[in-house]
Amino acid sequence: MKQDYYEILGIDKGASAAEIKKAYRKKAIEYHPDKNPGNSEAEEKFKLAAEAYEVLSDPNKKARYDQYGHAAFDGAGGFGGGGGMNMDDIFSQFGDIFGSAFGGGGFGGFGGFGGGGGQRRVKGTNLRIRVKLTLEEIANGVEKKVKVRRKIQADGVSYKTCPTCHGSGQVTRVTNTILGRMQTASACNTCGGSGQVLDHKPSNADPQGLVLKEETVSIKIPAGVVEGMQLKVSGKGNEAPGAHSVAGDLLVAIEEVQHETLKREGDNLHYDLYVSISDAVLGTSKEIDTVNGKVRIKLEEGVQSGKILRLRGKGIPSINGYGSGDLLVHVNVWTPRVLTREQKEFFEKMAGDENFQPSPEKSEKSFFEKVKDMFS
Repeated sequence: MKQDYYEILGIDKGASAAEIKKAYRKKAIEYHPDKNPGNSEAEEKFKLAAEAYEVLSDPNKKARYDQYGHAAFDGAGGFGGGGGMNMDDIFSQFGDIFGSAFGGGGFGGFGGFGGGGGQRRVKGTNLRIRVKLTLEEIANGVEKKVKVRRKIQADGVSYKTCPTCHGSGQVTRVTNTILGRMQTASACNTCGGSGQVLDHKPSNADPQGLVLKEETVSIKIPAGVVEGMQLKVSGKGNEAPGAHSVAGDLLVAIEEVQHETLKREGDNLHYDLYVSISDAVLGTSKEIDTVNGKVRIKLEEGVQSGKILRLRGKGIPSINGYGSGDLLVHVNVWTPRVLTREQKEFFEKMAGDENFQPSPEKSEKSFFEKVKDMFS
C-alpha cells in the first residue's frame, strides 16, 4: 500500500500551503542526491517527497486526494497525480523551490544530475484535453483513442553544445561583497539550462526545431472515475528542444455525460420508476435500465409510492477497489389527471371504501427514514 502523502512530508491535513512547501523543501534537501551519493533509499524518499508535494501543493489535486486517496490518481496505464515521477520531472518542475540551499541558483547549481556537470534535462510543456464518458463507460472502464496535436522535434534537426555554458546548462557569477567574494550559479539564458543550442533547423520547423504533428493516443480509463478527475499519460505532451530533453505529459480531464434515466450519486445510481394505479394495486413486473443492460424487477401487490428497491452491486464500481455501489429504484405511483366519466364514477364509489383509505402500517418507514437509509 502506498504511503500517505501527509505522512511522507510529516504534516497534517490542516497544513497551509506555506507549511506544505516548507515541509517539502526540508525533506528534499535531506534526501537530495548530492547529499546522498549512491544511496538508493534516499533517492526513493526524494522522489516520494516530490510526488507528495506535487499533489498537496495543487488545491484541486489535494481536494481529490483528501476525498479519494491515492485512487484519485492511480487508475491504470501510468496515470497519476504525481505517481511514477522520475528525476527529470522533479528537477524541471520544482527546481526553484530550493533557492540557495546548496549555494547555487536552484537545481541548476546541484551538479551531477544527467551526467552534465549541472546540466538539466528540459521537459516539454503539458497538454490538456477533456474526454467525455457515458455512465456505461465509467461503470465498466474503457480505452479511448483521441487525436492530439503535439509539438515534436522535426526530422533532421540537430543540436550542438551551447557556446555560453559549454554544455553545463548553467553559468557562474562571482560578486564582490563586504563579506568577500560570493559565487552564484543560475540556468544559462542562451540554452535555457539544457546545455545545447540549435545546430541545424529543417525548413518546416519553428525556431526551436519543433513541428506540430497530429497523433492518435490510446488512453486506458479505469472504472469508477468521477467528473473533474484528471488522469496523466506520461510523455504524450509537447517535446522540448535538445538531444536529451523529455516530452511533457498529456493531462486528461474527465467529463461525465448525463444518462437519460439513471442519476449518479457517488458510487450509487438512482432510477425513477413510474407505475399506474392499477399496476400498484395488482402488482406487476417492469424492465428498467442499468449500466450493464436492462433487468426486470417485480413489484408486489399494493406497492406504495415512495418505496425504494435496492439492487445491490448494480451501481458504479468504487475507484478505491471496494466493490460497487447500488442501484436504488424509486417507485412513483402515477395519478391520472384526466378521467373518463366511467372511471370517475368508479373512484367516486370507492371513495368511502375502507380498502381505499390510507392506513400505513407501523412498520412502514417515513419519507425521512427512507432518505436516511439511502445514505447509511
